[in-house]
Amino acid sequence: MIHFNKPPRTGNEDKYVLEAMNSLKISGDGAFGKRSQEWFEKRYGCPKTLLTPSCTHALEMAALLLDIKEGDEVIMPSYTFVSTADAFALRGAKIVFVDVRAETMNMDERLIEAAITPKTRAIVPVHYAGVGCDMDVIMDIANRHNLFVVEDAAQGFEATYKGKPLGTIGHLGAFSFHETKNVTSGGEGGLLLINDERFTQRAEIIREKGTNRSQFFRGMVDKYGWMDIGSSYLPSELQAAYLWGNLEEVDAIQNHRLNAWKMYYTKLEGLAKKGLIELPYIPEGCVHNAHMFYFKVKDLETRTALLEQFKAQNIGAVFHYIPLHSAPAGLKYGRMFGEDVYTTKESERLVRLPLYYGITHEEIDAVCDILMKWSAC
Repeated sequence: MIHFNKPPRTGNEDKYVLEAMNSLKISGDGAFGKRSQEWFEKRYGCPKTLLTPSCTHALEMAALLLDIKEGDEVIMPSYTFVSTADAFALRGAKIVFVDVRAETMNMDERLIEAAITPKTRAIVPVHYAGVGCDMDVIMDIANRHNLFVVEDAAQGFEATYKGKPLGTIGHLGAFSFHETKNVTSGGEGGLLLINDERFTQRAEIIREKGTNRSQFFRGMVDKYGWMDIGSSYLPSELQAAYLWGNLEEVDAIQNHRLNAWKMYYTKLEGLAKKGLIELPYIPEGCVHNAHMFYFKVKDLETRTALLEQFKAQNIGAVFHYIPLHSAPAGLKYGRMFGEDVYTTKESERLVRLPLYYGITHEEIDAVCDILMKWSAC
């Protein structure tokens, strides 16, 4: 069996999780939590980062920080995970979906401006497969229309756009540390990146159930109380300890994933040249992070048949999102702006191959062999 994913584990996670368990503090913002946040702030030059239990929670915090309310509109792609929309729909916003670019599966920045109305409050670009959206254009549109930008960089850890880390370009950004991501905090986890410092103090309050508890522990106030709306957005120290074990070995993790991605690409170039598949496209100025390796086939029927062949050989190849605008909740809480030219059609062609820290050359060879045999049929 070749699994689609295996959670990254470098070896030190066991030691650090036990160290956290044996400490006197296993709730949020312990030593490992603070160490991890400082690591991100230093590595990415971000004014403030806050660990969260998931990327979903980080996006929910972003919606709270922007005071998104009923009647507001938020622009995003339909080709994304439900959390991107859920976070803003929970606040009462109407989700406005726009089509994607076929070559990257990222939101088509050329469609954004026409989708803006007097009710629009924010744009949420999603960096699919760790490949950056055209953030220069998106930030220019946002600045001219006085809108906020929240980067859904769930897949964007260690990827860059024109030298800038994904997640650090918009006003706010969100990472995921789910077990399928490049690094994990024990299966679930996330990070809110605060790039606009006017949100820092309120973010700490929202994250601590609406209290100024963080200021109290820093000695800035003599007692803490209920200051604002909020929720419990702190991960446990055990999650942070596992994450630290991954972060210590981030270069080894990334090098392994990038080498695996390149191996897939090289082995499958022949099929692409024959027109049997389409390989990933990386725009100029974007440095991807090998979060996933995908390719596209002719149509849905072809994909279904191919995935059955993978399944028969115990290989965990999968497809990805069902476009949100066509889902029951998408129809209820959102609307598609303009025509769905590429979102559905391109999503039905996409196949994701096994890729994880530790995948072997032999396993990649076995996956590619299935494709070679399929192409010869």
